[in-house]
Amino acid sequence: MELKEALRTTGAVREFTGEPVADEVLYEILDTARFAPSGGNRQGWRAIVVRDPGLRRELRDLYLPGWYDYLAMGRAGLVPWAPLTDREAERAALAGAPAIAAAADGTGFAERLHEVPALVVVLADLRALAAVDRDHDRYTLVGGASIYPFVWSLLLAAHDAGLGGVMTTMLVQREKEVRTLLGVPDEFAVGAVVALGHPVRRPTRLRRSEVAEFATVDRFDGPAVAP
Repeated sequence: MELKEALRTTGAVREFTGEPVADEVLYEILDTARFAPSGGNRQGWRAIVVRDPGLRRELRDLYLPGWYDYLAMGRAGLVPWAPLTDREAERAALAGAPAIAAAADGTGFAERLHEVPALVVVLADLRALAAVDRDHDRYTLVGGASIYPFVWSLLLAAHDAGLGGVMTTMLVQREKEVRTLLGVPDEFAVGAVVALGHPVRRPTRLRRSEVAEFATVDRFDGPAVAP
């Protein structure tokens, strides 16, 4: 696949056919993704391919409460867990999560997480991240720059192999339980879970902001970058 096409067409896929992902295909995807950039080329990622049905169900069970909280905050017009937000409104919104959980019909991506053809937990070695904003008095962000390019490369490589997928960070909220469940050492953080498979349908018209809406010249309030 031509690179520009891949960058413009790799949308999130959450519905998969029942066709399994062959071991050799998953290996090739990981083998390609390992060339992702990272700070100092330290490659501080680890990947756990979760195959055991029992472990998959336990991951799903850990995933679901956060998912219903996410839906509750979204329905209240909030960006879930935004670093800058109205915490009082957030607390009020979360009171609606049990009702959302009770109404779930069990057919959504979250409820069927254990059934996705390939499930990869991506970890970050906290000893290998040059998090230059570590000591700021705000939410830290930079360490992910050495991990998430690997995740994006997984998704691009999967797309090139005819698969689809999505990255989710919901299980980071239950990191302690995930680490215990999968035997992860203390120096590793849960960075993401990547679900992969043969897509039921592939998004063809991705919606994104135009360049002029997010890129300016010289200052935040400078003129928009134009063609």
